[in-house]
Amino acid sequence: MDRTTHLRSSFVLPLIKTVSPLSSAPQPPISSRLSLPTTSSSSLSLSRIHHSTPPLSQTPMAISAATTTASSKLICPCSPSTNPSLPLSNPIFCTNLTRVILSSSFINNASSICLHKHLSTTTLHNHRRAFTVRAARGKFERKKPHVNIGTIGHVDHGKTTLTAALTMALASLGGSAPKKYDEIDAAPEERARGITINTATVEYETENRHYAHVDCPGHADYVKNMITGAAQMDGAILVVSGADGPMPQTKEHILLAKQVGVPNMVVFLNKQDQVDDEELLQLVELEVRELLSSYEFPGDDIPIISGSALLALEALMSNPSIKRGDNQWVDKIYELMDAVDSYIPIPQRQTELPFLLAIEDVFSITGRGTVATGRVERGTIKVGDTVDIVGLKDTRSTTVTGVEMFQKILDEAMAGDNVGLLLRGIQKVDIQRGMVLAKPGTITPHTKFEAIVYVLKKEEGGRHSPFFAGYRPQFYMRTTDVTGKVTSIMNDKDEESKMVMPGDRVKMVVELIMPVACEQGMRFAIREGGKTVGAGVIQSIIE
Repeated sequence: MDRTTHLRSSFVLPLIKTVSPLSSAPQPPISSRLSLPTTSSSSLSLSRIHHSTPPLSQTPMAISAATTTASSKLICPCSPSTNPSLPLSNPIFCTNLTRVILSSSFINNASSICLHKHLSTTTLHNHRRAFTVRAARGKFERKKPHVNIGTIGHVDHGKTTLTAALTMALASLGGSAPKKYDEIDAAPEERARGITINTATVEYETENRHYAHVDCPGHADYVKNMITGAAQMDGAILVVSGADGPMPQTKEHILLAKQVGVPNMVVFLNKQDQVDDEELLQLVELEVRELLSSYEFPGDDIPIISGSALLALEALMSNPSIKRGDNQWVDKIYELMDAVDSYIPIPQRQTELPFLLAIEDVFSITGRGTVATGRVERGTIKVGDTVDIVGLKDTRSTTVTGVEMFQKILDEAMAGDNVGLLLRGIQKVDIQRGMVLAKPGTITPHTKFEAIVYVLKKEEGGRHSPFFAGYRPQFYMRTTDVTGKVTSIMNDKDEESKMVMPGDRVKMVVELIMPVACEQGMRFAIREGGKTVGAGVIQSIIE
């Protein structure tokens, strides 16, 4: 009875198979709560049911994180017998889920004769784990230009708090749901330590644009995940504590943003409420501008907005309907997004090139296939297209059977979209982060290449000592990191060199221990011992 299956997916699946047509009369919206005891027979209790507009008979359901037990029964709280507050004329019956063996069985066999035809969100729980079944919000419609943005900066400077404040403030402008802090820092160890470990993506809209927002970890231990997040950005919001000024990860994030190709940046000076002297804040702003200029960003031109993400978030939590002009701290959030709208240009998407997506995460849906998520780097993809899975293992082909973005169905995903692709006939063990999905025959895996590399000085956070041929650091390419060996080094004059000093710009031949999908012109970062020691661009592929 204790057997569980955990399903991680936002993919649209037909959950409700039968709907009794006993009543066609419109039902009033309701929201009710019922707490049922969990019995030894592993019955599921229904803790919250909310009815809204989409007809149940027409609404496919989406499962985001499901746990099912070997035998489950579900009682519908809409029934007057279990909820006396409802009028007796409401012809509501029980929803009965029987003989649930695995998640696929749950999906395929669940049936409902709950006659409220406006089911939107149902949260079910048992003694092991909670899960949510929610209605898919229809198709993703491209009404506004789509831009990928993200928060970067030192640990504990307020990146996740700012992300939460942004979603809360902008929820009224689009179809996006406001996200609380603990919904962005989702993993238990993140909440326990108060730091972000994995990148988290949320969506929101301004009046002019639709944004996918990546909240990157600032902690030094998780820079690998920050690189993955930064590689997806069209622009970044650099968060700097006004009370502390730029810190070590601030500098490393600026450097990595430059190396992975983040083209533009806006700065948010957070924790303004903790700075009593306005001159101190001006000094921090000056320091940030100089730092950005030292990494070849236009420090004098970049917009810098000061505010307090925490005070803005607290105001929005207490009154989500706050408008511009009602609260000085919330106004700073709007001012920040005005700067992002105006300063960060809409990127030119490479939609005409062959499709390529670097896989960031992988999970499986039993009975349906495996889902790969990531940002479409170039080209377009739709259901029915064939793709190659390239890198780390032998190349193999598969067919895309589903495309989604933010729990909405996409007819066609294009360059810049953060999507999940459902792949036919692929097991979770066959595919992993770091591989790429590409149009068949357009990219191949390689282990040896020649590159031009800049080696960081110790003042830039790099090595303190030189290295020699035979050096074996980690090479970060797109979403993968793989060990490689520097087999030969040449200086600017193409003369073989024995040694590379911090601050040198050299040409080197690199041999990777595993094949990676790479091509001429691709950027990469070199890391060793928890710090970035160099950055380079592939000049030519050798093998």
